[in-house]
Amino acid sequence: MRIGVPRETKQDEHRVALTPGGAYELIARGHEVWIEHDAGRGAAHPDDAYVQVGARIGNAADCWGAALVLKVKEPQAAEFGFLSDEQTLFTYLHLAASPRVADALCRAGATAIAYETVEDRHGRLPLLAPMSEVAGRLAVQAGARFLEQPRGGRGVLLGGVAGVAAGNVTIIGGGIVGTNAAVVAIGMQAHVTVLDRDLGRLRDLEMMLDGRVTLIYATHLAIAEQVASADLVIGAVLRPGARAPHVVTREMIRAMTPGSVVVDVAVDQGGCIETTRPTTHADPVYTVDGVVHYCVANMPAAVPVTATPALCNATLPYVALLADHGLAGALREEPGLRPGVNIRDGQLVNAAVVEALQAS
Repeated sequence: MRIGVPRETKQDEHRVALTPGGAYELIARGHEVWIEHDAGRGAAHPDDAYVQVGARIGNAADCWGAALVLKVKEPQAAEFGFLSDEQTLFTYLHLAASPRVADALCRAGATAIAYETVEDRHGRLPLLAPMSEVAGRLAVQAGARFLEQPRGGRGVLLGGVAGVAAGNVTIIGGGIVGTNAAVVAIGMQAHVTVLDRDLGRLRDLEMMLDGRVTLIYATHLAIAEQVASADLVIGAVLRPGARAPHVVTREMIRAMTPGSVVVDVAVDQGGCIETTRPTTHADPVYTVDGVVHYCVANMPAAVPVTATPALCNATLPYVALLADHGLAGALREEPGLRPGVNIRDGQLVNAAVVEALQAS
């Protein structure tokens, strides 16, 4: 099968969908791999590294013309003309918050598989997990940075110092993002609170984090109380395939101390904070009611040398299945790919995505 890897065109996106090591594995299986010129440069993978393993270097048309197209982020408007009914696109899509992308894919008659809705045999999201780990850790770093007064924050050091209280970090959602955010915040010696609606998950976190965080069941009033007293709020709420619910309201934002910071990691799915709107690494923050909002829609792109292999390690087995067996055969071999298929032959087929787009 011919496999194409275009260069990412989303602003400030420096990841690439396939490492040279991954390309070698696919070529060794008899497949033809095309990499767009400089696609891997931002992730420290120059063209020569791909050529050395047998990949071909071409332009965007060469890569988009492949039967299987691998990307990191959803197609941008400038790429819509490359979409066709002869390709399967495998990438992060987040269609619930991207109706224009969904419409373009459907009009082209394409088949599109979303990393974020592929499931393993236990119902987990194995291709979302590595970027959730990265985003969770980055969320605390970003929050700490923008709490600094020269950057518009209230001037709080999360770890405090001897005789001065640590900053308060409130994390809403105890999944992979929330857990990784908690680990970093604990490492900074902040006072950390995690809220979640899954009691089983809260019990797991109690054991995992050895009692070093405050764990609270996430009622509306509990969220409001914790947000009001927080220096940093991290939104980490996920509904696979669907838009994220607004668990932090505008009223809660108004109750926060001016100069506090919120980081909405759910921004790709529409955001779980009512005042969220997508930002970029070049212009990452804005202020609402005195509260600094960091809502970068591709946070892991800030660390592409780490994020690229983390992503490709997870995706490569699925890419190999698709290349070896085609979509129909891959679905028989790995049923967890089925919920990943958001669009097939131009038709929306993922129920959560359909519901979200009909409601938008």
